[in-house]
Amino acid sequence: MPDQEIESRPAATVTPYEDGPLLLRGDFALVTPDGESIEAGRRTVALCRCGKSAIKPFCDGTHKVINFRAGTGRA
Repeated sequence: MPDQEIESRPAATVTPYEDGPLLLRGDFALVTPDGESIEAGRRTVALCRCGKSAIKPFCDGTHKVINFRAGTGRA
């Protein structure tokens, strides 16, 4: 059964942090809307959710300065 456990794990995970970025971990590809590759440079990145980062699509911590509050995303 170890092979089934490996196959059932996702290649990447996304963890939304409360009022912060989306943490993307694993084997992933980032692309622009036009399909151009965005070099992540590592296997874990924080993606901006507030829209104010100076290094979009990556988080630079601006969400703390602007007091960003995310919805819960739960129904």
